[in-house]
Amino acid sequence: MEIFKSSTHSYSFVISFMGVITAFLFFDVTSHTDSEWITLFAMTGAVLLLNHHLIQLPPKGNTLSMDSSIYLANLFLYGLEFSMSILVCSSIIFAFTERRTKWQNHLLNFSFYSMMLVSSYYMFISTNGQVGNVNLTNLIPYISSLTVYFTVNTLLVGIFFLLSANENLVTVLKGMLKDTIATYLSMLLLSLVLLILIHGQNLFGLFLFICITYLLSQAFRQHFELYKEVAHKANIDDLTGLYNHGAFKEHLEKEVRIARETGQPLSVAILDIDDFKKYNDLYGHLQGDQLLKKFGNLLKMEAEENHFLVARYGGEEFSLIMPNTPQSEAMTFVNQLRKKTNNTPFDGVEILPYGCLSFSGGIAEWEKETYDASALLNKADMAAYNAKDQGKNMVLIYSHQSDYSAQQSLNLENDIAEAEQQLKIFLSKDVYTYRHSKRVYQYAIDFSKKLQLNDQERKTLMLGALVHDIGKLEIPREILGKKGKLDPDEWAIMKKHVTWGKEIISTDKTHSDLIPLVELHHERYDGNGYPYGLKGDNIPKLARILCILDSFDAMTTERPYQKTKSFEEAIEELKNCAGTQFDPVLVAEFINMIKVNYSLKDCVEGLNQGTG
Repeated sequence: MEIFKSSTHSYSFVISFMGVITAFLFFDVTSHTDSEWITLFAMTGAVLLLNHHLIQLPPKGNTLSMDSSIYLANLFLYGLEFSMSILVCSSIIFAFTERRTKWQNHLLNFSFYSMMLVSSYYMFISTNGQVGNVNLTNLIPYISSLTVYFTVNTLLVGIFFLLSANENLVTVLKGMLKDTIATYLSMLLLSLVLLILIHGQNLFGLFLFICITYLLSQAFRQHFELYKEVAHKANIDDLTGLYNHGAFKEHLEKEVRIARETGQPLSVAILDIDDFKKYNDLYGHLQGDQLLKKFGNLLKMEAEENHFLVARYGGEEFSLIMPNTPQSEAMTFVNQLRKKTNNTPFDGVEILPYGCLSFSGGIAEWEKETYDASALLNKADMAAYNAKDQGKNMVLIYSHQSDYSAQQSLNLENDIAEAEQQLKIFLSKDVYTYRHSKRVYQYAIDFSKKLQLNDQERKTLMLGALVHDIGKLEIPREILGKKGKLDPDEWAIMKKHVTWGKEIISTDKTHSDLIPLVELHHERYDGNGYPYGLKGDNIPKLARILCILDSFDAMTTERPYQKTKSFEEAIEELKNCAGTQFDPVLVAEFINMIKVNYSLKDCVEGLNQGTG
């Protein structure tokens, strides 16, 4: 059957079946008197009215309906059968009025409510709650019942999203609780307000409640519209009307997540107007602003036709996000945009070197090994830098060669000397970490040759090997040097060294490419590592390499809380953990290198260095 083709459909079918059976057992149209039917229809109308006037909540445009307040208030006043009758009547009417929603979704929603009401009612009764009796003796039953109502809803909806999104249950529940707990508390407390109003004023109390809720919905609607207006202004560049730097980064992070989850291509471009300072100095800032504004309008018009997002990145730099676009197509678009810019008249540009307005552009496409949105943007920036360096008025796609060209002024030997100076700080605090880093650095030199890494990758791996544990400077000396295994609290502190290391490295922007190695060298290939639990190719390649080097040295040198392994034993451990802790392809290459490059004498010397 079609409905069983996915776990989500199966779950929906089972819950819908259980919910309908539950409602059937407690729904009895013959049990209500004429006066009760009047109240029932009034309550049903109130539910439909409240569903029409939803309360809008920032920041994501979430909506809140007070219908659960009505169901629960009637549950406490008139019992389960009466509340179930309101649910059945309102659900049938709502299904006919909202035909755009699939009937399966209506049925699933009805089933959720049905099971929540039954669970809440029996908790109310089991805690000695008395239906129709509104006083303080029912306070504990009220609280217990509301808690069960919220818990059942969270579990039912959480499992649905778990199956839909294929995420960890704890992650899904945390997200739900973070976004909805305040909303639910408001709704459940209002059910007690309604209970008191109806008990004291009958249907007039219901009328008062609806009036209050309507006024709240209008107030929140105005608040939400004001919030949207302020949020829009905060995301827009005043001069050009394009998205600003902050909004661009936020959108890029969202698109990177989508690309990572779906595998769809994603390209980013950085456009830097050529010789803008010369133009600004000659004509003044006011005319320079006009040039930026006109260029921004041109970009916006071209980008919107292709459903791309354009932003003013800063100064005379602009940026483009091109979803579902491989770098070849992005190159075609940006190069045509460059030619159109050259052919578009702008006041005063004839004094520029090309006699027209031009820009240097860099393009980068997201790859599995790209660390994050900032790393992708950095690649596009490097390609733009290279385009400007090669004569301007051109567009280049990022490659490792452009990466190297952008940083070729940095001298590898000087960088390594600087990193070693940072490393020597460990000599006074933890000599083990100092020696360990030096050995991992040597493995990095040898393994980079084995893998034939390009110059930039080789440089990054070597520097990363030297400073990968620099975050341990923040860890107390007694934990670093403790004899025996660390307790859970100590281990939690030890694991923070990757985050602290990232913070230390981030202070020097010239070494931003080392951040993935410092922060992610304890991620595991199977997704069970830390700090993020990244899996497979989502872990940058150099971080996967460093994980192997770091682990191998840790196994083969003496440590306070771990037995030392021989090289042969460590190689067996690498083989056993291939595909779980380590990248199976890279670890096989490393094992071959160890067998070829390191003799038995080297192995013994390695052990002696660890105990010195």
